[in-house]
Amino acid sequence: MTSKAPSTPAIQVLERMFMLLDVLAAHPDPVALKDISEQTGLHPSTAHRILNDLALGRYVDRPEAGSYRLGMRLLELGNLVKARLDVRDAALNPMRDLHKLTHQPVNLSVRQGDEIVYIERTYSERSGMQVVRAVGGRAPLHLTSVGKLFLAHDDPQRVRAYATRTGLTGHTRNSITELPVLERELSRVRQMELARDNEELELGVRCMAAGIFDDQERLVAGLSISAPADRLEEGWSERLKDTARQISLSLGYRPA
Repeated sequence: MTSKAPSTPAIQVLERMFMLLDVLAAHPDPVALKDISEQTGLHPSTAHRILNDLALGRYVDRPEAGSYRLGMRLLELGNLVKARLDVRDAALNPMRDLHKLTHQPVNLSVRQGDEIVYIERTYSERSGMQVVRAVGGRAPLHLTSVGKLFLAHDDPQRVRAYATRTGLTGHTRNSITELPVLERELSRVRQMELARDNEELELGVRCMAAGIFDDQERLVAGLSISAPADRLEEGWSERLKDTARQISLSLGYRPA
């Protein structure tokens, strides 16, 4: 029988240390020892002793006598954790869960210049669909659901520059090849927080995509479902957005 992990630290001083750090984290400015004591329920002398030890390790700073704030060591450690966060690692299990629901390919893509690049894909042979784009494959931004997400986060001047550079070349009869049409499409993407590819890259294939954001609220990737045109279900859209949000939260994203 597996024993249940304790919900509180087994060592009391560690529990108190966590309490102190949480109080400091809740305040943007230095906090007086008296206030820290009141908010944690610790005796001032106990709080003072633990805070002084934390200051030795640079986990806490003392900008002036009797007040404390979080220290730079926490920033250093946080940056190490952030550096290890990989969008592909964070996305893989949620992508598999989404694939189990839809039984259609689920794609993870990032932007590189004027194209998106597919960096991960979850699919099965039962989808009855040919490969849309292999991992490592590229496609123009304006012809793909994920690409439209990135264009929707650009300012109008950058979108116009993209249109000038690429000429908005189309691949199918459904491709958007005119700037005013693209601008209207991007407005809908911003409003719905969801982008679509209606057989614009390949005839017979439709896609929908939601954005993945990092801890700086930057769009870093897009999650999309690809399906034969007659099998893409509108009911998947909310689950897709929820899955993208789950991945974003694991990357440190905190919506306002």
